[in-house]
Amino acid sequence: MFINKPLAIRFLLICSIFLCSFVAVWGQNDSLVKQSVYQRKTYAPEAVVPFYDTLFYIRSGVGSFTAQERAVSISEKIRKVVRMYDNFHTDSLFIITERGLMEIAYRDIIIMSVTETDAKLNGKTQQSLAREYEKIIGDAIAKRQKDTGWLAILLRILLILLIIAVQYFLIRIINHLFRRISVRIEQLKGSKIKTIKFRSYKLMDEVKTTRFILFLINILRILIIILTLYLSVPMALGVFPATRNLSNVLFGYVLTPFKKMLSGVIRFIPDLISIVVTVIVFRYLIKGLRFVTEEIDKGRLTLRGFYPDWAYPTFNIIRTLLYAFMFVIIYQFLPNNQSAVFRGMSIFVGIVFTLGSTSIIGNVVSGLVLTYMRPFKVGDRIKIGDLIGNVVEKTPFVTRIRTPKNEEVTIPNSNIMSAQTYNYSQSARTYGLILHTELTFGYDTPWRQVHELLLDAAKRTPDVLENPKPFILQTALDDFYARYQLNAYIGDADKMPCIYSALHQNIQDVFHEAGIELIVPHYQAHRDGSQSTLPPSYLHEDYQAPPFHVKIEK
Repeated sequence: MFINKPLAIRFLLICSIFLCSFVAVWGQNDSLVKQSVYQRKTYAPEAVVPFYDTLFYIRSGVGSFTAQERAVSISEKIRKVVRMYDNFHTDSLFIITERGLMEIAYRDIIIMSVTETDAKLNGKTQQSLAREYEKIIGDAIAKRQKDTGWLAILLRILLILLIIAVQYFLIRIINHLFRRISVRIEQLKGSKIKTIKFRSYKLMDEVKTTRFILFLINILRILIIILTLYLSVPMALGVFPATRNLSNVLFGYVLTPFKKMLSGVIRFIPDLISIVVTVIVFRYLIKGLRFVTEEIDKGRLTLRGFYPDWAYPTFNIIRTLLYAFMFVIIYQFLPNNQSAVFRGMSIFVGIVFTLGSTSIIGNVVSGLVLTYMRPFKVGDRIKIGDLIGNVVEKTPFVTRIRTPKNEEVTIPNSNIMSAQTYNYSQSARTYGLILHTELTFGYDTPWRQVHELLLDAAKRTPDVLENPKPFILQTALDDFYARYQLNAYIGDADKMPCIYSALHQNIQDVFHEAGIELIVPHYQAHRDGSQSTLPPSYLHEDYQAPPFHVKIEK
């Protein structure tokens, strides 16, 4: 039979490639199966705790034993060795290699087996891991027998007695020290310890102050004693192996908060440095603004269109904005600034401020508007509605006015914004304030004489300015009399009541000296036989009341 050799060679080559591929895939599947088995035997770490401390962890099972069952079995075997053999020697521990396992045994007791899986999970060789476990087990058994010996028990009892004795003498020392402090405080009564006052109110006299300080000292003494007792209890519990964990827990109650505080402070140091730098920068910036404000307020520095009385209100506004901006910068450096509690408190404060400060904000805004409108300043004599007085204080919320009767009135700034305000002092300082008063005289009294007499009364009045000169206005010509208005300039609005009083007195004097009565013309025209209304000192010595005029018609 004829066979094509090239074709046969190609066929054999294809079969060889197929066979190699099949073997490779089978080997890979076999490794995957082994890996899956290896993964199935891997468990969560289980601690080996034969006594009170963890020796090591078991992460894989052996055969039908899980990691937890192996850990429990190893712990029980270690305890069995301690119970059965009083004189334990670490040299008697040995390792047996059998069927791929390395077993740790003591005499006839096999304590545990170390598998290749254990070694791989711990990243070591099987032999090195077995040697490590052998040393750990030997040290744990030796330490256990040492801790449970008679000498160890005797030493623990002596240590407990020592702790009790130290605590007893420590309490006595604390009581003695605080007793001496109390005696010293009693001696300082009257010299260093004096009556505590808040302005004129006496909060506590010397005796009560001393008693309060002694009470605080006694509280401090009790707290220190409680703290020493609390610390001595875990120290006593730490003597016995069975209660060492409880001792660590009690110590943790005291030490853990301090550790957290210390670690928190250490972590906060970089942010604290940033906060300090920010505060220093803003502090010197505000100091610079304060210097400029003082220069403007005192007139040493002038800015076009900026009045000196605007200096401090503007400084207060800019300072408030700078402080707010500084807080925004510092906020990001504060610890727990993103916590829900912190944000909740911020929202709560914002809501309370918004709901409860509507009128306050209105007064503050009105105060700002009044500041830059400059309708008055502190010391000015003003009139708001029917109220006249001097401004004694301006705050962002209210304005206080003292009336001529020394009545201090507080007016909210929002009320001032809605009322008409008269500033007498500003007019007096700028171009002179005009005081005016009106009188009426009959047409039988020459108007020129009335003008001369009124101007003479103004000249006699103190604090009336000579320039501009006083002037007279005839405001009306009524049925029975003419109406005259005297106008006089003054430069000090605070003296308005006194100037008015003096002006009226002088008007009476000049008209009485001229023999002109200050009475309404109705009465003057119908008073035949009546006495003159002039004071007797202004009448002639031979003055007699005019007789009645009687006319008889026939």
